[in-house]
Amino acid sequence: MAEKPNPLATGKPVYVVDGCRTPFLRAAGKPGPLRASDLALQSGRALLYRQPFRAAEIDQVIIGCVMPGPDEANIARIVALRLGCGEQVPAWTVQRNCASGMQALDSAAQEIASGRSDLILAGGVEAMSHAPILFDESMVEWLSLIRTARGPVARLRAFSRFRPRFLKPVVGLLRGLTDPTTGLSMGQTAEILAHQFAISREHMDMFALRSHQRLAHACEQGYLDEIEPVYGVDGSYFDSDTGLRGDSSMEKLAKLRPVFDAPFGKVTAGNSAQVTDGAAWLLLASEDAVAKHDLQVLAQIKDSQWAGLDPGRMGLGPVYATAPIMQRNNLDSGDVDFWEINEAFAAQVQACLAAWQDEEFCRVSLGLEKPFSAIDEQSLNVDGGGVSIGHPVGASGVRIVLHLVKTLQRTGRQRGVAALCIGGGQGGAMLLDRME
Repeated sequence: MAEKPNPLATGKPVYVVDGCRTPFLRAAGKPGPLRASDLALQSGRALLYRQPFRAAEIDQVIIGCVMPGPDEANIARIVALRLGCGEQVPAWTVQRNCASGMQALDSAAQEIASGRSDLILAGGVEAMSHAPILFDESMVEWLSLIRTARGPVARLRAFSRFRPRFLKPVVGLLRGLTDPTTGLSMGQTAEILAHQFAISREHMDMFALRSHQRLAHACEQGYLDEIEPVYGVDGSYFDSDTGLRGDSSMEKLAKLRPVFDAPFGKVTAGNSAQVTDGAAWLLLASEDAVAKHDLQVLAQIKDSQWAGLDPGRMGLGPVYATAPIMQRNNLDSGDVDFWEINEAFAAQVQACLAAWQDEEFCRVSLGLEKPFSAIDEQSLNVDGGGVSIGHPVGASGVRIVLHLVKTLQRTGRQRGVAALCIGGGQGGAMLLDRME
């Protein structure tokens, strides 16, 4: 693998000065109580209320979002205006599937590093429960015939062409979670990795159980203080993640049937990330903005990387994206204090851990002379991950960076890596250092 330069090392420093997120709300079979723009608005407003500057002093607003609603075109602009940033603050939306939020952070970091901006509100949001139900093309064509028919006879002839099968719905969420180039759902790609790295169903379920246990412990200890409460339009109130299964057990997980490769597969609803609604934000600043507004610096974004790979093995994206960062910065696994690897599937994270120290994989796929040392799982997703917290695809990239910063601050440790796999065969990663 040819080593590539790190633009963040040659540009102006990029600092994380604050951040927050909503509770992540597990979908309950119907549209959730808040739309994507509402989630972003409520959490963004809480973040800006505590800042020493006016919202209009932000240079840009950038949001990652995969499927905004029909009334949320360029959702970043809508939210920026509702936050009171004013008409003169530009705002734009980015989309990189599961890493859309991290793409927003990276885009903001590059803007600051280049000197074009000093203060950027960057985040990610998704309301997966509001994914649309669609008509298929036959129904659309029939409706077009009705609309264009001229005269009673033509309309009657058009109506006569209706068939009940036209009413079969197309579930937008399922289509969105299927790779159109391979025909594989994201869960099927996890099954491929489970087979490739011989990951057992028992080990997947153990990983999932640990995710819930760690999240429960974090809630008890107050480690999730980045969460800001949100209020639904129906008067509902949420101040914690709703996907936590405090009563989860190996026995209960073992009873769940495979979802993506029945009856012989290993990936179940219990060892997969949940369909979730949520938003997360970070405020990124330059040295000039920090000095001007007397801001507290939490961390510095030191490096970032994007990578492409086989879409059928998209879950290995964190390995492909993180390896160049480690090489550029002369790091091995033990030099990183905490890791946040988004838990799209238990099998996917476990495959990354296996590939990370697989000599043949690292030589053939990454071009490395030797593999990395094992990642200490006591430093990985220490307060739970997507399996327990949820994975609102546009927001997860921001959540893992935000919580990584919070974890470094809480523990006084120095360095962390956040990484995600990306549907379609990509990976993204960021290296951060805690600042005193």
